[in-house]
Amino acid sequence: MIEKLEEIYLKGQGNLKGKEMKIIEQGVCAAQGFKASGIHAGIRQNNSKLDLALIVSEVEAEAAAIYTKNQVKAAPIYLTQENISNGKARAVICNSGNANACTSDGEAIARETCQILADHLQISPQDIVVASTGVIGQHLPLKPFIDSIPHLIDELGDKSHLAAEAIMTTDLKLKEIAVSFEINGVECKIGGIAKGSGMIHPNMGTMLVFITTDCAISSEMLQKALATDVEDSFNMISVDGDTSTNDMVCILANGLAGNEKIIDQGSEYEIFAQALNKITVYFSKMIAADGEGATKLLECKVTGAKSKTDARKIAKSVISSSLVKAAFFGADANWGRILSAIGNSEAEVDLTDIKIAFKSKQGEIIVCENSMGVDFSEELAKAILLEDEITILVTLNQGSAAAIAWGCDLTYDYVKINGDYRT
Repeated sequence: MIEKLEEIYLKGQGNLKGKEMKIIEQGVCAAQGFKASGIHAGIRQNNSKLDLALIVSEVEAEAAAIYTKNQVKAAPIYLTQENISNGKARAVICNSGNANACTSDGEAIARETCQILADHLQISPQDIVVASTGVIGQHLPLKPFIDSIPHLIDELGDKSHLAAEAIMTTDLKLKEIAVSFEINGVECKIGGIAKGSGMIHPNMGTMLVFITTDCAISSEMLQKALATDVEDSFNMISVDGDTSTNDMVCILANGLAGNEKIIDQGSEYEIFAQALNKITVYFSKMIAADGEGATKLLECKVTGAKSKTDARKIAKSVISSSLVKAAFFGADANWGRILSAIGNSEAEVDLTDIKIAFKSKQGEIIVCENSMGVDFSEELAKAILLEDEITILVTLNQGSAAAIAWGCDLTYDYVKINGDYRT
């Protein structure tokens, strides 16, 4: 499995080994001092589905997080913001099957969950990141937490895969990865688990990402690295244009690798930021490819933009367009829809000088130059667009800025999945 993961991951990401980084196993348990578990606690009716995950650091960790920009936020979001406002945490607990959002007792349930866990771990309830995912507006019972947290703790071990499974909802693929890297000759590790399949749109979506590292880094630098990174990773994906109430990206750094602590933006910070980006880009592509009902991963690469902001706007607009997504589901080389999406992006762009090409393992084909159609082989275009990973190349010839966004096709199954999601 790890060999296939590395092959997929390295594709288009540069040579990690040349940068003294490599893919390793064990996800959130790869870093020293982190254990994880995942069990069925009875929150989800299907007893074959795991629904409660736990990640614990053996020592206090520096903490940072980014949250949904939806104005309607679930109770765990507010409580986690409060708990890690001091930049410290020891544990993460997350349930699936219920979002604990938009209910009268959501905050009380989240607080009591933290208290129960804290009592059993003998830590402060303020040192806990709490998260939920699932159906919005339904009461989350406390009993599964009371009954199951002791078992959840007993099961702690190198079980990143079980924690990753326990946070899944409509996901079809388990999402975890880890990377090792060096800071001044000291080996550090960073790994994570993620969930996300629907309600995914730029500025985050219904995704949860939990990252752990044994690198010693201050919470201030951790927050800066994460906030900077998401602008070109998680904020550049879209599945369906909906932003959720529950999404969160959280990272804990316990410092057990023993490197000199990173407290400013030097070369060590840049190495850490690069390692973090390997994790977040991998998850971004995994989440987009696992979009509800999706059959294809769409990647839009924009080059030659006047500014980074313009490049991002254009890439996002293309992969967010329902018409573009539907065309790729049908393997239809309808480049006019892409040009239209560029025009709708509100980016500053010369609309008379745009080149569009499609690329997959079947080859590459130019379909538009100087913002006008060109003769191309419909047969080759069809073959390229029938692949499950397709790159849309947009060349603007107006500057040096570039950006990449990830999305998926829009299929009949997306409607089927969301038509009866609650019932």
